[in-house]
Amino acid sequence: MRELFLLDGEAEEMGWQERALCAQTDPEAFFPEKGGSTREAKKVCLTCEVRNDCLEYALMNDERFGIWGGLSERERRKLKKRAV
Repeated sequence: MRELFLLDGEAEEMGWQERALCAQTDPEAFFPEKGGSTREAKKVCLTCEVRNDCLEYALMNDERFGIWGGLSERERRKLKKRAV
């Protein structure tokens, strides 16, 4: 007999993080020092299946540090300004 388990909204939203490629790579690449390169992190994001979920999460939660959804904090700020 199979049982179905319902996830609460937050648990379901966070499911994308388990599939994120960044979870399988060096986290330091996604949080470079000021002036450090973001190239490697963005390269990983390009092929990640949950890139849009990640970016949406960062925008909704006002993440101020790191590479999220393939964008730096500055790029996310510009994206938000254009959306307004």
